[in-house]
Amino acid sequence: MRKKIPTITRPDPAYAATLQQGDREVPGKEDEAQVTATKTGTPAADVDADRHESERLPEGAVAPHQVTAESSDPHTSLRAPVSARALSPTRKIDIRVNALERQEAALQTCGVEPAHVVRAALRRAVKGWQLSPVFAPVAEERGTRNTQWQARTSLAVDADSLNVLLRDHDPLDVLSKWALIRGQVEPRIWGEIDKILEEISARAASPHEQHTP
Repeated sequence: MRKKIPTITRPDPAYAATLQQGDREVPGKEDEAQVTATKTGTPAADVDADRHESERLPEGAVAPHQVTAESSDPHTSLRAPVSARALSPTRKIDIRVNALERQEAALQTCGVEPAHVVRAALRRAVKGWQLSPVFAPVAEERGTRNTQWQARTSLAVDADSLNVLLRDHDPLDVLSKWALIRGQVEPRIWGEIDKILEEISARAASPHEQHTP
C-alpha cells in the first residue's frame, strides 16, 4: 500500500518570500548589507543604497556622488593658465651705457643732474623691450668721456634669442654678452635722452602763470 503524502494547507512564509518580485526585499540582502557595513564602517543603509544606485546606472555612467580622478586633480582643474612669456627662460646681462658726446652741452644746461637723465632714459628704453635674435652692429656715434654720467644695471633678456646670437656671432663664447646686445639697446637709450631733454626744454620755455594780488 502506498504511503499517502499529506497535503499542505497553510502557506509557508519562508518559501513565499523567495517568490517575491519587483523592488521588494530578497532574503539575505539585509544580512549581506549588514556584513559589508561592519567591515567598512559604513551604515548599512548607505551600503544598500550604493548597491541599488550602481544597479540602476547604465554601463559606463558615473554616479552623481562619485568623483573621477581627472575632476579631483587640482593640477588639471584649478591651475590658472600660464602665459607663454612667463614660461620663457631669461638670462641676465650686465649693461653700462652713457650719453653721447653731442648731448653733453644740453645735459649740462638742462637744470637736471645729467646722471639722473641717463638713468631715466635707460628705464624708459628697456620698458617692454624684447631682445631680437637678429644681430645689430654697434652704432658709430661717439659717446661722452664723462664716466660720472654712466648708468649700469642688469637686464633680463630672452635666453632663446641670446643663444641664437651666440651661435651666429660668438660660437666660442669669448665675447661679453653686452657686446652682443648693445647694438639694439644703446640707440634706444640715446633716443630717450633726446626726448627727455626736449621735454625739459619745452617745460622751461612754457610761460608761467602769474597771479595778480
